Amino acid sequence: MNFLPLNQKQLDAAIVDLDGTMVDTMGDFAESINRMLRDLDLPSIEAARIEPMVGKGSENLLRSVLQHVLAQDDKALAAIKIDALYPAAWDSYQRHYIAINGQYSAVYAGVVDGLQALRAAGLRLACLTNKPTDFAVPLLQAKGLDGFFDHVFGGDAFERKKPDPLPLLKTCEALGTAPARTLMVGDSSNDAQAARAAGCPVVLVTYGYNHGQPVRGVDADGFVDSLAALR
Repeated sequence: MNFLPLNQKQLDAAIVDLDGTMVDTMGDFAESINRMLRDLDLPSIEAARIEPMVGKGSENLLRSVLQHVLAQDDKALAAIKIDALYPAAWDSYQRHYIAINGQYSAVYAGVVDGLQALRAAGLRLACLTNKPTDFAVPLLQAKGLDGFFDHVFGGDAFERKKPDPLPLLKTCEALGTAPARTLMVGDSSNDAQAARAAGCPVVLVTYGYNHGQPVRGVDADGFVDSLAALR
């Protein structure tokens, strides 16, 4: 479905999520996480298990992975083990992710057409992701998407991450646009909750990562099967 306000000239800018919205990065996550787990002498994890954990930042992702592979009945003991392993896990994950960033991922069909359409409509664009900035910027460059964006903000750019509204409000400030005239384009409840709280209209893609839940059950202004529908 098309998002009508785009045609009605009611928008000045759009904020676009990265993982699950523009780029299918599950292969990158699975490869770097399993290299990390091998470094820690821990069992591997399947990509299907990782997918529901994606979206709330790398810190949450790693802790969720460690919780899964440790599989302790005693939650208190598991928490102690996770806390003990986390510094080494983060160092290993960061090293491996930077090394393979973009090699096991692909741009979704329709993304370039959609970004071109948003630009052609006169909208300023920013990429806002919970992914660390040092991961996000090289990924956009590797996939040839960086030139579309006036700003790129990662999960470490502000004091809080989506679903908190702060990153969206700060991104609107950087764009010089009012939240009510700034469209949020994402793939999950994180994006929608942040947009609602910030006062931004929000459209979600139907193909991304929504913590294992049906995305059409999320409170949003519209859903698209491809960013190319944003015309």
